[in-house]
Amino acid sequence: MKPTIRVLVVDDSPTVREILVSMLQSEPGFQVVGQAQDGEEAVRLSARLRPDVITMDIRMPRMDGLQATRQIMSTAPRPIVVVAASVYDQDLNIAFNAIAAGALTVVEKPKGLSLANYEAVRDQLVTTIRLMAEVPVVTIWPERRPPTRARDLEAGVELIAIAASTGGPGVLRQILSALPGDLSIPIVVVQHITRGFAQGFASWLDDATELKVSVATDNEQIEAGRVLIAPDDAHMHINPGGIVKLDPSPPVKGLRPSATRLFHSVAKSFGAAAIGVVLTGMGEDGVEGLEELRLAGGRVIAQNEESCVVFGMPKVAIEQGIVDQVLQPDEIASMLNHLDGCRKAGQ
Repeated sequence: MKPTIRVLVVDDSPTVREILVSMLQSEPGFQVVGQAQDGEEAVRLSARLRPDVITMDIRMPRMDGLQATRQIMSTAPRPIVVVAASVYDQDLNIAFNAIAAGALTVVEKPKGLSLANYEAVRDQLVTTIRLMAEVPVVTIWPERRPPTRARDLEAGVELIAIAASTGGPGVLRQILSALPGDLSIPIVVVQHITRGFAQGFASWLDDATELKVSVATDNEQIEAGRVLIAPDDAHMHINPGGIVKLDPSPPVKGLRPSATRLFHSVAKSFGAAAIGVVLTGMGEDGVEGLEELRLAGGRVIAQNEESCVVFGMPKVAIEQGIVDQVLQPDEIASMLNHLDGCRKAGQ
């Protein structure tokens, strides 16, 4: 029998706290061990109660969710799930900044009292907390280590395809913010994120980089200087000629969008002219597609264990023997800048 998951609920609204507590207490295997009405109380209760997971509100008096997350993750880190309203852009910026500061993911705040909405949010919340309770968290990353190199990456790259899951938003922001706005190589991304948050995530990234970041639309053309994020309800394929095709077919191993679907299409359409990058995340999504990309002559980069929030997807790719380089996020950005320079010099 699995141990009970101990949860600290943080929200300045008594009504929302009551709803969240009711959602969790109605499910077997959960115990709400504390409630906090602001960030300062959350920090104190987290240190005293040491919960397995914290649900963190965004806008609160005295100390908001971002400040509380930073303080908790820098002193006595715990798995934090941000609870945010997806309709407010300012709240989403704070939510994704909290993820960059160490929170694991974001889920939708309950709104309205309809039975269908209540059940959907409850199921999402319960499933997310069960998963996040198993994620080990760290205070800070260790110092840099030299990258492991399997073979040099030459010029001629025409597409960069990236997959990420838990912990990915902050790493993607770090990488993209280090790239120039006139990057000559288009970038496409599958980031597993809660339904309804893809647009806010793209806007948050767009604010942090000179590149233009947006959610992909069907039949659009990939372009230099642009980053396309897969929508949260469709697979993203890149067809010959760099045309985006969105596919609403069923999830692959529970995931839609699927990184494996993206890498499979990139392998077929670009082959040796593409690079696949796998970042922090749970599970093994993308690995089968990366195997195809590698067989087609493409190159594969994996984030190193020390800098991953969850060393799942990169670990599986490395163990499969399909990875050319294992790099930290800043090294990935440097490598992409180098490739961009080589491409521009050869034009």
